[in-house]
Amino acid sequence: MRFMLSIHSIHNLTEKTMAKIQMKNAVAELDGDEMTRVLWQVIKDRLLTPYVDLKTEYYDLSITERDRTDDKVTYEAAEAIRRLGVGVKCATITSNAARMEEYKLTHLTPSPNGILRGELDGTVFRAPIFVRNIHCNVKSWVKPIVLGRHAYGDVYKNCEIRTPCAGKAELVFTGADGKEIRKTIMEMKGPGILQGIHNLDSSIESFARCCFNYALDQKISVWFGAKDTISKTYDGRFKEIMQQVFDREFKARFDAAGLEYFYTLIDDAVARVMKTDGGFLWACKNYDGDVMSDMIASACGSLAMMTSVLVSPSGQFEYEASHGTVQKHYYRYQKGEKTSTNPVALIFAWTGALAKRAELDGTPELADFAHKLEKATLGTIEDGIMTGDLARLADPAAKKIVNSWEFIDEIAARL
Repeated sequence: MRFMLSIHSIHNLTEKTMAKIQMKNAVAELDGDEMTRVLWQVIKDRLLTPYVDLKTEYYDLSITERDRTDDKVTYEAAEAIRRLGVGVKCATITSNAARMEEYKLTHLTPSPNGILRGELDGTVFRAPIFVRNIHCNVKSWVKPIVLGRHAYGDVYKNCEIRTPCAGKAELVFTGADGKEIRKTIMEMKGPGILQGIHNLDSSIESFARCCFNYALDQKISVWFGAKDTISKTYDGRFKEIMQQVFDREFKARFDAAGLEYFYTLIDDAVARVMKTDGGFLWACKNYDGDVMSDMIASACGSLAMMTSVLVSPSGQFEYEASHGTVQKHYYRYQKGEKTSTNPVALIFAWTGALAKRAELDGTPELADFAHKLEKATLGTIEDGIMTGDLARLADPAAKKIVNSWEFIDEIAARL
């Protein structure tokens, strides 16, 4: 008599018979929106809770809950990350007029990522996930380029005005001592738009320290690119502070490790990066980092094949998916389809958070599990079983194109 077990049967037996790995402390779990929210729960059910006695403090950062609480839940989540030291975040919607109508929101809500980054004073580090059968479009990139994105201020915390008529636009600063600095931006000859952005010396210093510490930990050199030839005060201040922090606190350690730091214009950095073999940290201002991280991810295969971690200067870590909520796939899912959405970045958000929790708590079994889950995930792809986004890029060609649920089941079988 032949006896066969389905993947789900194996999963159920495993859950009943295996002693689960224990966690000493919780991680802050920040749930999200749309297709990524659906897969978030599938990953927990099939890849995490059968093996780990998962301890989390749960915060619902769905767009409707953020609207209902006027973002109180987002600030509570940031406080939990500060307190617990580790957080893991699903992708979330940043509202606009269309989303406000779609979800019947009472008001436009700010970017939850912007709030978290501001509250934690963090720097975002993103790196592509390499697999043997997905080849980078930039042939010279044989080592991952880590993108360090300053995650405070600039356009993400701006102030904007749509001006209705001609007039004088001014930039005004009133100091705490009552003294005023006033500069004319433009004598506007008709209707137009204005935007004010800011940054803080203290945040730029935190950005510098996060980048240099991360580079020392990973044993990689650091590039920093900005546009001080045009933005002589704003970008010039970034350049000045980065160099001061490096010279004062890190130069001797970089020299001892055989690493380097240098500044170059952002356009020069973009040109040079296309000819490098990778293996360095590219430090960028907020908007530059947003754009360049997507460029690196796309060139290396997919936005879903990239790790992302927000690191605060006081030592808190928030791991997240580097992509959005996969809106179009969610609409198809609502119609009953099982989509081929790539869940790798979501899985790696969890493995990153669990590995960091293990490091902080001294629980090697948890770290070993995180490593094995990553290995099983990449092994599935390297065995030729993958979602549709990767199948278009695979060489040799994919053996089997699967939907998200099937892909997660294949990973579970390898665990």
